[in-house]
Amino acid sequence: MSTKKAYVKHIKGVTFFGKTDSNHWVAMDGPENFGGSDAGTRPKELILLALAGCTGSDVATILQKKKVNMTGFEMNISAEVQETHPQVFTKIDLEYVFYGEEIPKEAVERAIDLSLTTYCSVTAMLKKSVEINHTYRIEKSK
Repeated sequence: MSTKKAYVKHIKGVTFFGKTDSNHWVAMDGPENFGGSDAGTRPKELILLALAGCTGSDVATILQKKKVNMTGFEMNISAEVQETHPQVFTKIDLEYVFYGEEIPKEAVERAIDLSLTTYCSVTAMLKKSVEINHTYRIEKSK
């Protein structure tokens, strides 16, 4: 079993900088009315980016191995938040958007399924506590 580590440094108010084993810094902050400087991504927002980055990199890699020719790939993420504290995500919707000519929908569906059920560790962690749904669409080249 491997161990991952993170280091977080308090700057002021609710402003923090953190880095992990990859040695890249991330700014985290809150709005000014909550004691922050509004100078960074909210920690909870990073969860959505982590989910999309994890599954997106799986899908892109799988489609590349299948030699699917795309001119672009984007993801739209929306999440519902519980109104009472703790204000956790209760539902996350992922929309995968692929751009290109003649992208086979079977390859797209298989890549998404493999990511969400087998490869994406962020999905595996989150799906135990939040409903995760997905859709996709294939558009002509940008």
